[in-house]
Amino acid sequence: MNRRHLLEKWWLLPVGATVATFGYLGLYAARVTRKSVPGAPQFGAAAAVRVADLKQVSTNWADVSFSYGGRPCVLLRIPAATLGSLEVAGQHYAAFSRICTHLGCTVNVVRDTEVLAFSFNYRDPDPQQQHPMLGCPCHFSVFDPLKSGEAVFGKAHLPLPRVRLERRGNELWATGIEAPPQIGG
Repeated sequence: MNRRHLLEKWWLLPVGATVATFGYLGLYAARVTRKSVPGAPQFGAAAAVRVADLKQVSTNWADVSFSYGGRPCVLLRIPAATLGSLEVAGQHYAAFSRICTHLGCTVNVVRDTEVLAFSFNYRDPDPQQQHPMLGCPCHFSVFDPLKSGEAVFGKAHLPLPRVRLERRGNELWATGIEAPPQIGG
């Protein structure tokens, strides 16, 4: 192979690199947009722990942070029933682990939908359905409490583990939790 023949084929290098880059980006996009939908809860047995008095979550989207099974969790009063939620006198409550299913960062309740749009780059496709979400500040995954903790945006593709709730008098108690997924999966 002489120098002239080599220079005639130089274009193969940038074309090959471009094809490889677009192939990688396509595979990455397919992985990030594939989200698992939560099914029926699979609660594991754990000791009962008092979470909150019903008065502490007297309005929709009120939240209480607590620890259960060695994991940080959050209790939310939500406006509608979901898989794994608890109904008490027409009010709905759901609790989730706050450990992101992507890389294990702690998710937070994000109440401002403009913060979701600006910081997390997420806006619900239906403007009538705007509501607080659970957001991971590390890689900006967003989880929807009204879809049983489903990952609706970002790198996380598994839903947040749910916590089983029970009413005991005027208190809510945690009595079980779903197994955590393998982080980074």
